[in-house]
Amino acid sequence: MSQTASVWVLVLLALLLANLPFVSNRLFGVIALKTPKNLAVRLLELLVWYLITGAVGLFLEHSAGQIAPQGWEFYAITGTLFITFAFPGFTWRYLFKHRS
Repeated sequence: MSQTASVWVLVLLALLLANLPFVSNRLFGVIALKTPKNLAVRLLELLVWYLITGAVGLFLEHSAGQIAPQGWEFYAITGTLFITFAFPGFTWRYLFKHRS
């Protein structure tokens, strides 16, 4: 896979996984829960999806060549970007009125 394709795959994966906690009432999109998820569970799930997305990005970078060392700035920016990607799902879950 080319480097450009890897970047686009990672961006689309991050967009999908950032919205998954807010779109699905299942834990990690798989495990059915007896009660609806609250915001704390959704944010914890968002953190786990961020770490998984980072692991996929690390794998794609490793398959393309040498892994570049990253400082705290990299993780601050990517975490902020991941939270920004989650905004449509958050808006749909908490700011729109749903029919009961």
